[in-house]
Amino acid sequence: MKANRVCIEIVALGSAIACALGLLIATLGAAAVAVAEPPSSRPGEPGQAEAAQARESPSDRQQTHEGMVTCSRCGAKHSPDLGKTADDCTRQCVRGGAAFALVDGDKTYTLHGDLQLLKRVAGQRARVVGVVRGNTIKVASVVTAN
Repeated sequence: MKANRVCIEIVALGSAIACALGLLIATLGAAAVAVAEPPSSRPGEPGQAEAAQARESPSDRQQTHEGMVTCSRCGAKHSPDLGKTADDCTRQCVRGGAAFALVDGDKTYTLHGDLQLLKRVAGQRARVVGVVRGNTIKVASVVTAN
């Protein structure tokens, strides 16, 4: 009789622990969802996520541009008198204080972003993804164009 009682107590204790853990996990999951997307205070009003998207202007969205990655000093034409390739000239100008630039047709954009990424595509045609503000692109990613 005592052996049965011990077995029943072990099963009851295991069940109680399993229920407590399940309740804890459910509570943490609900809290995580509540923090990630707080509900709107009144029905019919946009929540914070919708309000942030409404405030976001079209120019804050990432755009893709393709062109020649060069420097702000030389633009699309590097001096042949220097006897350097376009990528060497671009890197030298940037070391000398010029900024990286993207020449896309008639438009020239100043590039702001990871210098190591931009140095890899200096003097080459590239596809640049980033947020455009005026004549400046805040670079999110850069890949060479084929």
